Amino acid sequence: MGTEFLKIKECDEAIDIIQKLFDDNLKPQSEEIDVSESYGRILFEDVYSRMDFPPFDKALKDGFAILSSDSFGASEESPNTLEVIDFLEAGSTTDKKVEKGKCIEISTGAAMPEGAEAVVMVEYAEKFDDKVNLLTTATPSQDVAKKGSDIEEGKLILKKGDFLNPGKIGVLLSQGFETIEVYKKPTAGIVSSGNEITLQGEELEYGKIYDVNGGMIKNDAISCGADAKFLGVMRDNYDEVKEKIIESLKEVDILFCSGGTSAGLGDVLKHVLDELGEVHIHGISVQPGKPTIVGVIDGKLVIGLPGNPVSALMIFNAFVSQPLSKLAGIEKDFELKTVKGRMTRRIHSQVGRMQYQLVKVEGNEVHPIFKDSGAIFSLSTADGYVKIPKLVELLEEDEEVEVYLFN
Repeated sequence: MGTEFLKIKECDEAIDIIQKLFDDNLKPQSEEIDVSESYGRILFEDVYSRMDFPPFDKALKDGFAILSSDSFGASEESPNTLEVIDFLEAGSTTDKKVEKGKCIEISTGAAMPEGAEAVVMVEYAEKFDDKVNLLTTATPSQDVAKKGSDIEEGKLILKKGDFLNPGKIGVLLSQGFETIEVYKKPTAGIVSSGNEITLQGEELEYGKIYDVNGGMIKNDAISCGADAKFLGVMRDNYDEVKEKIIESLKEVDILFCSGGTSAGLGDVLKHVLDELGEVHIHGISVQPGKPTIVGVIDGKLVIGLPGNPVSALMIFNAFVSQPLSKLAGIEKDFELKTVKGRMTRRIHSQVGRMQYQLVKVEGNEVHPIFKDSGAIFSLSTADGYVKIPKLVELLEEDEEVEVYLFN
């Protein structure tokens, strides 16, 4: 029996269809989480400051809080002498006021006392008993952080879509935020299919192979912002595939099935999708990765990736990474993540299908990796891929190409 693909799509058409299926069936959602647990999450809405920061005028250096006019003309040869009336450390306050001829010793971070407008660093002062000699002139506001000089109340401080790194989390904490609204991670499940698949830790019988795609696609989905988990293996049996898909979709919104996607006798995924939902793509005009299936069951996406690891990874990165990341709130154009270089060898391509050629990048040199789509080691050495349009038969040595880097 020959191979039959009923809804084969060109690459650009497939990209548009998959994005529309994501948009129509899976809407971005939010959840409120503790700021202390928010590292790596994506902000769901703009955030405005609740208060000025610093919330008071504060000393930037250890020294003496003074009226700046009391330091005018001071030098090492002719110091100005002031009375020290109190000591302030960070977090403490005083009811004493700085007036002419008086000062308060102060630590970095302490609130400036009433009347004081400048700080003379301890390095430029000589304290003795309850007196201090100022050895330099201080200008108004010298070594003082004014209230609101960093952040003003009511100002936009973080934007929707911001990745919460330690610095941004620090800003939230400075404003007293305990919780924050972030994009809820899309739930994704990964199932490997095939009678030959063996899980790590099990005895590997002759003719069997260890599962690669389950863990590989799971981690690729995680890198796109998904809450992804491996849901096991299903065999090439119609009832088993049907039951596994039904049970898996109770846990997740997107299900990736690797293997069982071509139109061969032993492949049943397409028929199961036809029964349970609707198939929108059955084959993409691309090499490798033609046997790709995309369907919808009760508003949830089922994406059948090729069984060969190289094909599975290429299809995921080229067709799924961007809509999945967008659903997770990560607004970035994967197609812009490129570098240019020159081919070190000639590449022949099959006319009629877009070809994705694995490559390794070293400086300005682009080295093609000539391995079949089941070759695992090539994945560990590849930096990305080159697109060869379907009407191009040959890329010449030394020809400049654009490399699409893996996520």
